[in-house]
Amino acid sequence: MDLGHTFRALVSGVPHLLLGGRSPVRAGNERLASVRLGVRDGLPYIPLDSVAFNQGGAIPVRYTADGEELTPPLQWQDVPKGTRSLVLLVEDPDAPTPQPFVHWISLMSPDVRTLGFMLRPGTSTVESGRNSLLRTGWVGCAPPRGDQAHHYHFQIFALDRELRLGSHPGRSALLRRMRGHVVGFGELVGTYSREHAH
Repeated sequence: MDLGHTFRALVSGVPHLLLGGRSPVRAGNERLASVRLGVRDGLPYIPLDSVAFNQGGAIPVRYTADGEELTPPLQWQDVPKGTRSLVLLVEDPDAPTPQPFVHWISLMSPDVRTLGFMLRPGTSTVESGRNSLLRTGWVGCAPPRGDQAHHYHFQIFALDRELRLGSHPGRSALLRRMRGHVVGFGELVGTYSREHAH
């Protein structure tokens, strides 16, 4: 753990979550789950899409804390053969926090191909993990007011093992169990800024 970064985030960055404004401290892309797990290159790619926004595009207000806070609809394909479970992890590395802000964790059976508002995974198994607010399910985008546009990384991981983490796992426990077992990866990045929320 980078103690210096953690200290700077707690002292200088975190207050901006409540008070707004631009903090010089960011969690940083290097702390994204996919980077920590070393899976961004060299693995089968899982195409991940949304009917709500395009790659690199703005996330509509209805999926944010400024709107209805609906769960963004997602769909994917080409899951590698031998996959025994899927994990979706949505993180904001632009947050002024020690680690990326976790907006959504879902653990799924390997046959699931959709998640989110108006999309039904059917009878397949979907378990929710804890986000950074210690709740389950999606927490809408809510960057500090006046801050630059934040990037929301929707990351999907295919694993060669079934995950049995108990009730509503958090990010740290999840990453420990995923390490060395990721056999496929996909990513969709959306942006949101409260300066352009209306």
